[in-house]
This record gives sequence, C-alpha cells and structure tokens, in this order.
Amino acid sequence: MFWIVNARRLKQYLIILTAALFAIGIAWAERDNISIFTSGKNGPNAIYKVDTREKKLALTFDISWGEERVGPILDILEQKGVKKATFFLSSPWSKSHPDIVKRIKDMGFEIGSHGHKYTNYSSLNDEEIQAEITKAHEILKELTGTPPNLIRTPNGDFDKRVLKIADKMGYTVVQWDTDSKDWLNPGTEQIIKNVVDSAHPGDIILMHASDSCKQTHLALPAIIEQLRSKGYEFVTVSELISNAKINTNEVQ
Repeated sequence: MFWIVNARRLKQYLIILTAALFAIGIAWAERDNISIFTSGKNGPNAIYKVDTREKKLALTFDISWGEERVGPILDILEQKGVKKATFFLSSPWSKSHPDIVKRIKDMGFEIGSHGHKYTNYSSLNDEEIQAEITKAHEILKELTGTPPNLIRTPNGDFDKRVLKIADKMGYTVVQWDTDSKDWLNPGTEQIIKNVVDSAHPGDIILMHASDSCKQTHLALPAIIEQLRSKGYEFVTVSELISNAKINTNEVQ
C-alpha cells in the first residue's frame, strides 16, 4: 500500500515537472515575440508587436541608402490611400535627400530614427551609442521640425545598454514581429506571402525602401489589398503603442 501511494505521488510530481519544463520551453522559444510597453524591473524593452484584438497593424519602412525605390513606394501608398505608416530614416541618407524626407513628412507619415552610422550598436561603448543616437536626432529634427522618439537600430541590433541609453534619451526601440524578408529579394509572390500569412492584430511589419530591395514596390499593392480584405487598418507604430497603453490602463 505504501509503495502504491508513493508511486502515484511520484507520477504526479513527474507530470507537474514535465508541464513546468514544457511551459519554460515555450516561453524561451517565444522570448523574442513578447511585447512590453513600459519599463519594468529589468529596465526598458524593445517593442516587437502590440497585444490587441483590434485588427490594426503598422507598416514600417527602413531607408539607409538610394533614391530609386522610395519614390515608387510612396506613390503606391498614396494611390492605395494608405495615410499611416512609419518610416525609419538613417540620418546620413536623410541629409542627402531632404526633398524625399519632406515628401514623407508632407504625406503625414511618421518618421523614426534609423541611427547615424550603419553599425551594430552593441559593439559600441556607452558614449558612442549616445553619440550615434544624438547625431541622428539632431539631423532628423532639423529636417522635419519634429524630434523623433522612435528608433530602429541598424540591423535591428541592440543589447541592454542600448535599451537603457535610448530610454534615457526619450526613445523607444522598435523591432518587428513580421519580416517581409524583402531585403533578400526572394520574389514578389514570396514577399507577399511572408507578410500576409504572418500578419496579425497589433503587428509591426518590417519592409525596406532602400535601393537594395528591388521587389518591395512590386509586392506592396497586393500586400495592402490582401490585408485590407482581411479587415486590417493601417496605423503608425506610435498609435499602436498608445492604444496598448490605454488598454492596459483600462484593465488595471
């Protein structure tokens, strides 16, 4: 009788342990997809997506060089009536293309920083990180008249130091949850599939408007049409974040 009771308990303990390990495994596998909106005990965090039931998402475009692709992309957004999107601009490119920056601003799109030098911030010391963010900040503010408060670091690279420094400087680090992989130039249909199949409420979608991405403008019309057919509304990253904060406060 003693052995039977202990065997049952042992079996229960093993089931509990297995479930716990399984849960930890899932949390670890999904660690990059967790969205955090405010600074917690472990400090500020990057935003990959927003948890919401509303069918809203943000189209984002990174630009660091070239001038041939951004024009057609802006034309398509205008033709399709997309009035809200977020562009992350590198400051050297912006300084060399003030007319395009002006068009992006005049069209009402949100402008965030894509840094100054195109280098991995995690490889820099604290002073260099701050200098890179500051330089880009000054140039973008001068060109647009509005100080940016969102930053997508070059290559999406960051560490805890970058997050803390950016936060102290009034910036939110923005990543993405859906990667169009347009930077691989995999073909128009594949880019469309990469976006449409993965898009979800609160999503932040990564695309590019640099010249190296030769197929983005070809895929964009279908992406817009298919997402709209699924009931999605296009908003800026800031609107996604603000809405999430409002919803969080309401729950509390």
